[in-house]
Amino acid sequence: MDVRNSSGAGTLIVVVFVCAALGADSATAMAQITRRSSSSELEITTTSCPAGKQLGSYVGCTIVASGGSPPYTYSISSNPNSCPLPEGMSLDASTGEITSSLIGGQGTYTPRFVVTDSDDDQASRSINLVIDGNNAYLPNVFPSNSIFHHRVDAATTGLPVDTSPAAPIYSGYLSATIKAFFGKDSYESFPNGIPAIKVPYNQPDVSVTTTLYQSYFTSGPIPPYAPVEGTSRSTGDRHVLVYLEAGGGNKPALYEMWQGIYENGPWTDSSNALWPNVSGNALTPQGKGTSDAAGLPVAPLLVNADEVIGTGTSESPNGTVKHPIRFTVNHMLDYWVWPATDTAGTGSCAQNGTTIPVASQISQSSPPSSCTMTGPAGEIYRLMATVATPSCAATSPQANIIITAFRDYGIILADNGDSGGLIGTPDGRWNDNDLSCLSSLTLADFEPVNVSSLIVSDDSGATNH
Repeated sequence: MDVRNSSGAGTLIVVVFVCAALGADSATAMAQITRRSSSSELEITTTSCPAGKQLGSYVGCTIVASGGSPPYTYSISSNPNSCPLPEGMSLDASTGEITSSLIGGQGTYTPRFVVTDSDDDQASRSINLVIDGNNAYLPNVFPSNSIFHHRVDAATTGLPVDTSPAAPIYSGYLSATIKAFFGKDSYESFPNGIPAIKVPYNQPDVSVTTTLYQSYFTSGPIPPYAPVEGTSRSTGDRHVLVYLEAGGGNKPALYEMWQGIYENGPWTDSSNALWPNVSGNALTPQGKGTSDAAGLPVAPLLVNADEVIGTGTSESPNGTVKHPIRFTVNHMLDYWVWPATDTAGTGSCAQNGTTIPVASQISQSSPPSSCTMTGPAGEIYRLMATVATPSCAATSPQANIIITAFRDYGIILADNGDSGGLIGTPDGRWNDNDLSCLSSLTLADFEPVNVSSLIVSDDSGATNH
């Protein structure tokens, strides 16, 4: 038996037989030993595969092996710490060919390919599969008069600082740097960020079973190739975000799942949310929750490469980000402000000595008089006008566009997580070195914005101007 480790190194174990006479059987055995001892080491010789684009077909890549004892069988490592193929792709076990008629995933996946020969010896290699996103539709989710598209810079809008005792980012988080929780490079072999996908109006509905929290739908147009945050092997949030195009008499809709799982059958999730008509401004019901802690939609608040790049290139982007970008802190306050509709936080607020029931909405126009914690879900923070643009932005064009968005549209507190975590889509066109410039800013550089003058209704994201 030829025993090899994952890098392909091997040790040949030779068994010697002592025979009284050389017959046909013993000659055959010796010949086999001779061939085994002279065979080359089993290895995967493929080192790279072409890039792809979400919603497109894949040009193809063939994993090639040599040495050992053909024929070979190809597979993906089943180790939970190993990334699967991008959603929508498949590997032919006999030929090693990777194909896809429609790529669902986006970002960089680093699966570990395994080749097994006829002697059950194995060799393996990790190979990057880089997939560009296809998310240009995201900035157009919800109407142009939505708070999700409204500028908040003081110079243009005159919107004041929110002076409510609930509003500031908690003092213990102010030193936290802005961190891009998205990018091109894989994170521990998995795509880095929250993916989203667009499906046609006639995408068939499939069964969806919700196992833990609120459910807005029990079936939806969720294809089996829909990308999952962190892939199906993640043990984290596993957001699944699906935008359904308008058509067939139906309005455009947004379906979002938290902890979505598809294992060769119907989808399950731990909670989900639905905006059945994103050409309108209706928010989800107060206190019911969505697929994030703040009761906000996730997809349209992600920063994505399409909007940053615009009509330019990854190296010379010319786009703009015209929406607040979702971010996290370690613990939000246990209240929400418009346009959020829910929270999962800590601390309490009072009005003239009377505690306001936690897990409820508070007002920016009639704020509480005191709070034990700060930073409510849904609060928008803008980069202060007095904060200079970091010098690294001059050579980091992607980060520079995002920093401009910090000033004009702000960041919106959407969930609990690492303080300063800025959330975007995974994408092969991000430049991670460029994005690292964002960490030159801290949460202390931002101020809360009072948007109460824009409210038409607590149940609508529409603004009155």
